[in-house]
Amino acid sequence: MFRKDAFQAYLMLSPQLIGFFVFAIYPIFWIFRWAWFDYDGIDAKFVGFDNFVRLFTRDPNFWDSMLNTFILSFGKLAVEIPLALALAVLLHGKIRGRHFFRTMFFMPNVVSVAIIGLLFYFMFATFEGIVNNMLFDWNWIDEPVNWFGNKWLALTVIAIASIWQNFGINLLFLLSGLLNIPADLYESAEIDGASRGQQFWHITIPMLAPVMQVVLMLAIIGSLKMTDLVLVLTNGQPAGQTEVVMTYIFKYFFKYGEGSSVAQIGYASSLGLVTAVIIGIITVIYLLLTRRMNKVY
Repeated sequence: MFRKDAFQAYLMLSPQLIGFFVFAIYPIFWIFRWAWFDYDGIDAKFVGFDNFVRLFTRDPNFWDSMLNTFILSFGKLAVEIPLALALAVLLHGKIRGRHFFRTMFFMPNVVSVAIIGLLFYFMFATFEGIVNNMLFDWNWIDEPVNWFGNKWLALTVIAIASIWQNFGINLLFLLSGLLNIPADLYESAEIDGASRGQQFWHITIPMLAPVMQVVLMLAIIGSLKMTDLVLVLTNGQPAGQTEVVMTYIFKYFFKYGEGSSVAQIGYASSLGLVTAVIIGIITVIYLLLTRRMNKVY
């Protein structure tokens, strides 16, 4: 009976396990192997550490894209997480239509990234874009704003699009955490004369901390891996100034873009390996900091 139950359990887990090894473990070893080669998909030549020497000494564009990634990720999260938290607290209350708003705020998360990119591209178009037309109507500008012709304006548009896409899922995670906070705590605090602000800071935030830590970690990792939205909105323009690390790797891997007639899979593998290590270090540091905060608390 035990063997039969164990066989059934492994049989049910097998699709997930096979998918994990095929689409997660195997690609890691594949990337690690070709990171030491000059490989274009056909011919391979072992070059040892040359790819990594090139990365660290002769490729400033990679580090510029890494800096853009950090600026974009942490800049948008500074708005996205507080916005999700504020709306979660608001929708946790007894307001009319809260179920409708929960659904509407989550909807952008299930919309195709390509559609979101096109939507925001046309909204912020230089000529006849909705945003520029509104600014003209309000007499805030005298000439059209070239949103995608300036690095910081283009990064701002990408951040707004990403916030619109992702804050809904974070809202639902935080809302589920709020639903697990016992109502007795708020009733006791109210009897003791605590104001709504005091209840928020001394009950909601501490009780929500474990969920908040997971949400923030997933949001950081997801933001650092942003790829398709940037490709659709700016494709790294102007002049590669909005390139993020994942789009930079993508273009070397698939010979995508101008001046990329030959794929550089070996070099792209080394870029991916170094990027994975950087993201891993950030994750470990975050986990250590949150663990220390939990001990202090």
